Amino acid sequence: MRERTDLEDRLGSLSKFERELDDAVTLVELGEMENDADVEKEGIDQLKALKTEAERRQIEALLSGEADGNDSYVEIHSGAGGTESCDWARMLLRMYSRWAERRKFKVELMEETDGEEAGIKSATILVKGHNAHGWLKTESGVHRLVRISPFDSNARRHTSFASVWIYPVIDDKIDIQVNESDCRIDTYRSSGAGGQHVNTTDSAVRITHIPSGIVVACQMERSQHKNRATAWNMLRARLYEKEIAEREAAASAVNATKSEIGWGHQIRSYVLQPYQMVKDLRTGVVSGTPDEVLDGDLDEFMEASLAQRVNGGGPASVEDVD
Repeated sequence: MRERTDLEDRLGSLSKFERELDDAVTLVELGEMENDADVEKEGIDQLKALKTEAERRQIEALLSGEADGNDSYVEIHSGAGGTESCDWARMLLRMYSRWAERRKFKVELMEETDGEEAGIKSATILVKGHNAHGWLKTESGVHRLVRISPFDSNARRHTSFASVWIYPVIDDKIDIQVNESDCRIDTYRSSGAGGQHVNTTDSAVRITHIPSGIVVACQMERSQHKNRATAWNMLRARLYEKEIAEREAAASAVNATKSEIGWGHQIRSYVLQPYQMVKDLRTGVVSGTPDEVLDGDLDEFMEASLAQRVNGGGPASVEDVD
């Protein structure tokens, strides 16, 4: 029913767009015929508004993958850089949470492991909302931060890395079989907030899929049983995402496997010192306001990478696809 409603809405809005386009063109033609500048201007203004709407719809049309309409997991791991990279991973967790809030998506924390001194070693959040995975899917990769370290008493500039891994929540239409004998299940005490019960019982669950090396963990619930069920769902989602990545890699003849978290593998650089800039190394999109980007202003980067993926590495921006 959700899929049907979505299709009906799309078809209805397309028909409405076509009617408005015909009306605007008619107004321009009428103004030219009768030499009425006001009527002609009204038609031109409507055409400009429709052009803006067409660009927005073009982005929505890019979200046509198998699982693009689904909710999405966002998994973050600190990399090379020690305490500095753990703090960077915490900043990325906030950035994606703020981006989701801007879009009125719901965010749930699935797992979080604190760093030894500051920040986090890893965290997984669930982003719930229509097309959440479609928007987020190109964010997988290594993210690089350059700044004056707040943990360095000599105020030296440091470079830190953290990886982001995006995979969709799979629904009943997608059947992923997992052999339990291929998995190792560990239980442990949750490290985050949650009261006395959470911190004194082995309620958190970690599942390792031995053939693929994929590891998932969940500690959001007080019940080990609920965390175990959620972890199995997360593992099936990761295996599904792996299969999709392998299909895309075969089609485009590129290596889509996970990169080392360090130099030479980053998809985006965030420079806070000695200058202010965020640059996506795949699309060339640049922002001179990293504070806004780190506060969740990511749409420009996502739109460009979506357009590039759909066009096989061609245009790096939506405008280029016109």
